[in-house]
Amino acid sequence: MVAALPRNTDLADQFELLADLSEILGEQSFRVAAYRRAATRIRDTGSSVAELALQGKAKELPDIGKTIEAKIVEIAETGEMEALVSRRAEVPGEVASFMRLPGLGPKTAARFWRELDITTLAELKVAAESERIRALPGMGAAKEAKILRALAAGEGPVEPRRGLLGTGLPVAREVVEALRAHPSTIDVSEAGSTRRRRETFRDLDVIATATDPAALTAHFVSLPWVLEVVAHGDTKATVIDRGGLRLDLRVVPPESFGDLLQHFTGSKEHNIALREDAQRRGLSISEYGVTVVETGEVKTFRDEAALYDFLGYSFIPPELRESSGELEAARAGMLPQLVELRDLRGEMHCHSDWSADCDATIEEMALAAAACGYEFLCLTDHSHYLRDGRIEDQWIEIETVNERLESIRVLRGVEANINAKGVVDVPDEVLAELDWVVASLHTSLDNSPTERVLAAIDNPHVDCIGHLTGRLISRRPGAELDIERVISRAAETGTALEINSQPDRLDMRDVHARLAGEAGVSIPVTTDAHSTGSFSYAELGIGQARRAWLTKDAVLNTRPWVEIRGKR
Repeated sequence: MVAALPRNTDLADQFELLADLSEILGEQSFRVAAYRRAATRIRDTGSSVAELALQGKAKELPDIGKTIEAKIVEIAETGEMEALVSRRAEVPGEVASFMRLPGLGPKTAARFWRELDITTLAELKVAAESERIRALPGMGAAKEAKILRALAAGEGPVEPRRGLLGTGLPVAREVVEALRAHPSTIDVSEAGSTRRRRETFRDLDVIATATDPAALTAHFVSLPWVLEVVAHGDTKATVIDRGGLRLDLRVVPPESFGDLLQHFTGSKEHNIALREDAQRRGLSISEYGVTVVETGEVKTFRDEAALYDFLGYSFIPPELRESSGELEAARAGMLPQLVELRDLRGEMHCHSDWSADCDATIEEMALAAAACGYEFLCLTDHSHYLRDGRIEDQWIEIETVNERLESIRVLRGVEANINAKGVVDVPDEVLAELDWVVASLHTSLDNSPTERVLAAIDNPHVDCIGHLTGRLISRRPGAELDIERVISRAAETGTALEINSQPDRLDMRDVHARLAGEAGVSIPVTTDAHSTGSFSYAELGIGQARRAWLTKDAVLNTRPWVEIRGKR
């Protein structure tokens, strides 16, 4: 039996651990940075990097050179690279886990190990409790207390759990609005990974400029939802809100707002590439401005567009700042005109009280969709709730609703299950009567998922594959599909692949959606709404689509229904 190739996430995890251990051992920074860039690139690649490496093609990817490719081949063939094995032997116990605690970097982790002979989290807890940590220069009682709080909260043994974009974005928006209302505020914006619309975040970043920075930070730390003030100064502050989210505020002079906003929006890889390109042209970029190296002149920028223009780029939307070709495209004026939320004209995957997990009636869902400005609504209740003649009864209710409503049209659809044998669990003669058929994996995700999805795509009555991998972010990794085969077959058959906007799904992933878009696959952005309020999730899906470089033309439900019907 041929061993399965390692997943991209498994490869990335090994390179991230290699970087951590190498940094603890004090190895050259360029090598550590190379491992981290490789981990990010591997994690964000849609196709199997292990397979590419075995074919000698992985080095064609950015940040993957011959040395990294050889290590990937080694993992594919043996399970683990020798470089990682040797460093595991050098760094004892759980020293690498120390870096998962807030405020502890590789140098501090190495000091605990080398100077205090602490090699496990349990030993670290005892050392903090017995006040041994403060004996090290630069440490103190506050550091010990912080370590004990983190350990008591369960941090350290595993990577810190990242929050969902759908949870963090509303909080960031609330903070921005609260700061915008302060009389000293000039500009304020969310930043960080939420501004780039990444599916998860660690902290929420807000950047502002004000006539009285100290007054604005004081207002920030006194907001009613603040549970704990971690740090408070005249130009920066950090708080924990009642939901346990960490928020960081930075305030800068108005003339530097664009510089700081660009810097703290990131991503790290985008900013590194931007700096390296600038250095080749005699410029040095920091969060405070751009320095002309030859003269020492520092140029600051009021907004990001002016900064990018000075550096020779068209404005790069935050969602594209991932070092995935956006700098080259912006230099050449070839960035796509990305899809926007207002472009959507209908919803193509939603439920009603005909599914047990939704309480809203068909009419209530239709009115909520109409309030979003939609012209049509594909009602796709779960197939197992529509057996024994219930689907025909539902059609009668849909007809009645359509007779009452003029602002929106409800279309007959279903979300069918792709069973363990790859068969869609609704008879073909029923599927043929429907306007829109979504087929999804819901169970047995490890049972031949690629072949099952391909079989569903080959069914002439299936219009769309729902939440492609079935993942639940941070809870379930999803099916290990051969994405390239699925996309190729979908392109051949004209089957759509949705971006499901549920906050814990956002499935397809951005890298997969980009591959699908480049292959010409139709991609609806859907909410999979199970309540009237869930239509707001479309913003998350549009963020995912923008991260995938998708234009309005690439997103199926930016078209009127009559045009979609013509393309089936």
